[in-house]
Amino acid sequence: MSDKILTLKLLKESYGVCRLDNTETIPKWAKESDFFSITKTSDELSIVCSEEYIPSEIKCEKDWRILKIQGPLDFSLIGILSSISTILAQKGISIFAVSTYDTDYILIKDKDIDNAVESLTKERYEVI
Repeated sequence: MSDKILTLKLLKESYGVCRLDNTETIPKWAKESDFFSITKTSDELSIVCSEEYIPSEIKCEKDWRILKIQGPLDFSLIGILSSISTILAQKGISIFAVSTYDTDYILIKDKDIDNAVESLTKERYEVI
């Protein structure tokens, strides 16, 4: 068997992807979890954070788990997200990706996480 391609770390918490109006300021609750991502566009304010901090009145899609690609990754690397998303797409698994300066985070619905880990492991990805 060939060496692993990349290592991914499965984060323990469950996360939510929230949508707020583009005129709203970043709420304090959004910055409470160890992992959070905030994107503002002319259309919306999107927040990804641990679902335990999300107020019940917020429009949100919950029950996401996160696979973190162990980095840092060099900007010259090509096709990392494409390769992973193709493997998962072939298994009918939807993803939501978040990229940072150092690495990529792949959100997968909790109901699909076991199938995702199994599928990636079969393709020589290590999941810890």
